[in-house]
Amino acid sequence: MFLANTGTALFCSVMSKIDQKSLTHHARHLRLDTLVRLRWLAIAGQATAVAGVRFGLGFPLPFAFCFLVIGASVWVNLLLRIQYPASHRLSDNIATALLAFDILQLTGLLYLTGGLENPFAMLFLAPVLISATALTPERTLGLGLLAIGCATLLVLTHRPLPWFPGQDLSLPFLYVTGIWTAVALGTAFTGIYAWRVAEEARQLAQALAATELVLAREQHLSQLDGLAAAAAHELGTPLATIALVTKELSHTMPKDGPVGEDLKLLQEQVERCRTILTKLTSMGQEEEAEFLETISLSHLVEEIIEPQRAVGFDVKVETRGEGPEPMGRRNPGVVYGLSNILDNATDFAESRVLIEACWSPHEVFIEIRDDGPGYAPDILLRVGEPYVTTRSAAERTEDSEEGGGLGLGLFIAKTLIERSGAELNLTNAAPPASGAIARIVWPRHAFERGAAISPQGDSPPSLKG
Repeated sequence: MFLANTGTALFCSVMSKIDQKSLTHHARHLRLDTLVRLRWLAIAGQATAVAGVRFGLGFPLPFAFCFLVIGASVWVNLLLRIQYPASHRLSDNIATALLAFDILQLTGLLYLTGGLENPFAMLFLAPVLISATALTPERTLGLGLLAIGCATLLVLTHRPLPWFPGQDLSLPFLYVTGIWTAVALGTAFTGIYAWRVAEEARQLAQALAATELVLAREQHLSQLDGLAAAAAHELGTPLATIALVTKELSHTMPKDGPVGEDLKLLQEQVERCRTILTKLTSMGQEEEAEFLETISLSHLVEEIIEPQRAVGFDVKVETRGEGPEPMGRRNPGVVYGLSNILDNATDFAESRVLIEACWSPHEVFIEIRDDGPGYAPDILLRVGEPYVTTRSAAERTEDSEEGGGLGLGLFIAKTLIERSGAELNLTNAAPPASGAIARIVWPRHAFERGAAISPQGDSPPSLKG
C-alpha cells in the first residue's frame, strides 16, 4: 500500500527532475557525422552533375569556377573531420552556420549554371529540411528566408544555362517566376511538415523516457520490502551477540548504581531492536509476499482510493460481475496509472467521483467518472498524448513550481496501463450529463496473467458494450 499512498508525491518528485526545455535542447543537437555524410553525398552529386554536363553532354560552362565552389564545400568537410570526432554533436550556432553555408554554396553553383532555370534549383529544400528536423523553428525560419532570398537573387542575375554550342536557351520570365514560387512554397511546406513530424517524434521519445523513469522508481520502491528483510536477517546475528553479552554482564555486575541502570537500558533497547527486526523480517515472508503479489479487482480499487479517503474525499465504488472475482498480479505500473487518473478526476470533480469495477468471464474493466466540466473540446481528441495538459494556464504555472504541469501525467498513466494489456479510453459524458470518463478494459486472461485463475463457467455476453 506504500506505493499507492505516495503516488502523487512520487510523480511530483520525478517531474521536478525533468526539464522539458533541457530534454528538447539535447534532443535537437545534430550529430556531426550525420551532417558530414550528407554533405559528402551532396558534393559527389554536384561534381558528377558538373562533370556529366561538361564531358558527357559537351555543354560549355565555367568548369573551373564550378569545381572551385564545390572545393570550398570539400574544404569545410575536411576541416570538420580534423577538428571534431565523428560522434561530436554540433551546437545550434555551428549547425545553423553550416547549413547557411550550404545554401550559399548552392547559390554560387546555380549562379554559374543558369540560376533557377537549372532543374537542380529544388535542392534549396535540402538544408531547410535538415534544419527542420534538428534545429529550432526560429533557426529553420531564418534558413528558409535565406534560401528564398538567394532564389530571388538568382531570378534577377545569373549566367546562362549550359546548352548546345551555338544555341542560347532562355526560358520565359513567367516560367522562371513559377520555379521561384515552387521553391518558396516547397521550402515553407517541407520545413513546416518536417518540423512537425520530428517534433512529435522528439516529444514521444522524451515522454517515454519520463515514463521509464517513473516505472523504474516504482520498481525500486517495490523492492524496499525485500531489502529491509535482508537487512534484518544480516543484523540478527550481531544483535543476538549483544543481547548475550548484556545478559552475562547483568549477572556479574551490581544491579544498583549507574552501571546497573545502563545495563538495564541496554537490554531494553536490544529488545526494541529485536521487535523492529521481527517486523522487517515479516515483510519478506512468503505469505506476505504472496498477498502483495496477488490482488483481487476490488482490492486493487480500494488501494487506489485509499489516499483520496485519507484526505477526506469520498469516492463512491460500485463492484459487480459475473462469476468469480478475478485475481491478478499486483502491477506497480497499473496502480500508479490508475491512481494518477483518479487524482485527475478528483481535481476536476464538482462533488463526487464514481468508480465502477466490473467483470465477466471474458473481460475486466474499471470506469472512473467525475461530475466536473470534462475535457475541453480542443484537446478531447488528443488527450493522453505527451505534453497535452488538461489544466489551465494558471494551474500549469502553479503546478510548475512543484514539478508538474508538463502534460505528462495522463500520457504516463496511459502508457503504464496499456503495457499491462489493457485498453484506455478517455471521453466526456454524454449530454445532459457532464464530466470526464476514463474506461480501462482488460481481457480477463491478461488481467489474471501470472496468478491463479479462477474457474470460469459458461460464457455470457460481453460487458464491453
